Amino acid sequence: MYKTIFLALCCSGIMALTNAQTPSDSLIIAFYNVENLFHPSNDSLTNDDDFTPTGSYHWTYKKYYKKIYNIAKVFIALGEGYPPAIIGLAEIENEQVLKDLCYRSPLLKYGYRYVHHDSPDRRGVDVALLYRDSIVRILREQPVPIVFPFEPNTRNRDLLYACAQFANGDSLHLIVNHWTSRYGGYAPTIAKRNYYADQSRKLADSLLTTNTHANVLIMGDFNDYCTDESLTKHLRARPYHPDNLQDTLFNLMFLFEKMNNVGSHKHEDFWRCLDQIIVSRGLLFDHNRLHIIDHKPHIFNADFLLVPDEKYGGTKTYRTFLGPRYIGGFADHLPVFVRIMLHP
Repeated sequence: MYKTIFLALCCSGIMALTNAQTPSDSLIIAFYNVENLFHPSNDSLTNDDDFTPTGSYHWTYKKYYKKIYNIAKVFIALGEGYPPAIIGLAEIENEQVLKDLCYRSPLLKYGYRYVHHDSPDRRGVDVALLYRDSIVRILREQPVPIVFPFEPNTRNRDLLYACAQFANGDSLHLIVNHWTSRYGGYAPTIAKRNYYADQSRKLADSLLTTNTHANVLIMGDFNDYCTDESLTKHLRARPYHPDNLQDTLFNLMFLFEKMNNVGSHKHEDFWRCLDQIIVSRGLLFDHNRLHIIDHKPHIFNADFLLVPDEKYGGTKTYRTFLGPRYIGGFADHLPVFVRIMLHP
């Protein structure tokens, strides 16, 4: 019954207001931590009991399909009717939620497909990639396991690598991340994020060593800010400046560090970016056939993704739950994205 209601909403709602065509000369690449996108079925191999109909969050199929619909709405609105060609996702539970996003939501008409591998994460949450197969071809993809040498028995989220090719023949290497959270304290978890950074850098270096002109885009929820040591000393992602392109990786989110209280995630009374988009040098040259328009990242902060923050003032993200109480929103992060220009 809930599926029938959900599909009826899709047909009468935003599907009727959008167009499946995409501008031929530009496209959007986005990342979104969708916060606990669990399927209501119980997986005996993971710790997902809270997000089942009988669990502490009373996660029913009705609530689940509402969240699927909400996420689809975000991507269609983000692209103003031309949703992203590629989307990195964090906090998705399994292949089934990706199938529902691609084939049982308003995203159906845009021809999305997905790349996903189950990781050992104890809660069963993974990263994934959505792509529109009329625009993008995935040439190869693989998970990159993360095993901490100092805690070899922990169960960690994999990195996800994919190589995408566009209609003009150019390719883009994508690395999707979701690093260890700060839960339990910032300092005790620094080494884990540093290790994730080391492995991301190792992968990027292997691509750039093979081809110094390779287009590399690293995105994800890093659970660190662009000024933290994991990103500055380990991943070695520098601020972009047009007069200094000697480095190999540039963190575009430094742009928002210059702004007051702007970001993709709010902690207590301040906004900053835990979500990053980091690119190789070639994507910043306007004469290249594939490059980032205006060298800028964007944060999608549409009004419908925000609610008043009664405790700290201003606004905060409109989440699915407020503590244990279901309120029917979206996620605790805002999507980040870049616009890519394609030249023949």
